[in-house]
Amino acid sequence: MFEFLLTHNNTDNPTALGILITVLCAFFLSSLIVLTYELTTKAIHRPVHFLQAMVLISIVAATVMQAIGDSLARGLGMMGALAIIRFRTVLDNPRNMSFMFAALATGIACGVFGFTIAFIGTIGFCVAAVLLRFSPLANTDELTGTLKIDIPINSGLEDKIGNILKVYCEKTVLQQIRFLNLRKTGKIKDVAGNVIEETELENLKELNYSVRLKKSSDMMNFADDLEKLPDLRDLRLKFGKESVKL
Repeated sequence: MFEFLLTHNNTDNPTALGILITVLCAFFLSSLIVLTYELTTKAIHRPVHFLQAMVLISIVAATVMQAIGDSLARGLGMMGALAIIRFRTVLDNPRNMSFMFAALATGIACGVFGFTIAFIGTIGFCVAAVLLRFSPLANTDELTGTLKIDIPINSGLEDKIGNILKVYCEKTVLQQIRFLNLRKTGKIKDVAGNVIEETELENLKELNYSVRLKKSSDMMNFADDLEKLPDLRDLRLKFGKESVKL
């Protein structure tokens, strides 16, 4: 695209025109990536520092690649210099990581005067991000949570609980089964600590599920149907958006 302007350019010692075009292209394309991120991200929080970092890191990558040029010695020296810097920023969202890598790749392509690669790659990345935003993969109407339910050991309610889970949940996993109050008695003590009464505790079974609802609007109906179970001793439901950490 702009290669015809750089036919006289030396990669070891780029001209001022070549440097200017490289910086402007890196800035323009990384800004396009940032706008795409803003358009396709559903998060409420607006990470301003992350948006600025994508633009700046693209320019930095382009500058580094121009400084290295075709020199192997420069490349090794630059690698050693950059190895001293410790980056401790953690990107918990893999999607954010892909946008950061896209900005880096754009800067690298511009830095080696591969403007056609940079433009086509950036446009392809942005189009793919927009398509994924409006595809079924972007469905955020699902809620993940935990279900803890206490029932008598011999109640036989597991089948009824399973039927309710099939109606409201897209996926369920039984994480843990705990048996409570086996051969235990409850003791009532006075102020001095003396036992004044002992009562037999009911043997219970605690079922711990990880669940993912089909629709977030079914949350209250799901809880109501569980509460209607006979011999139910305790019910604890906790929902929240699932976070991914790699």
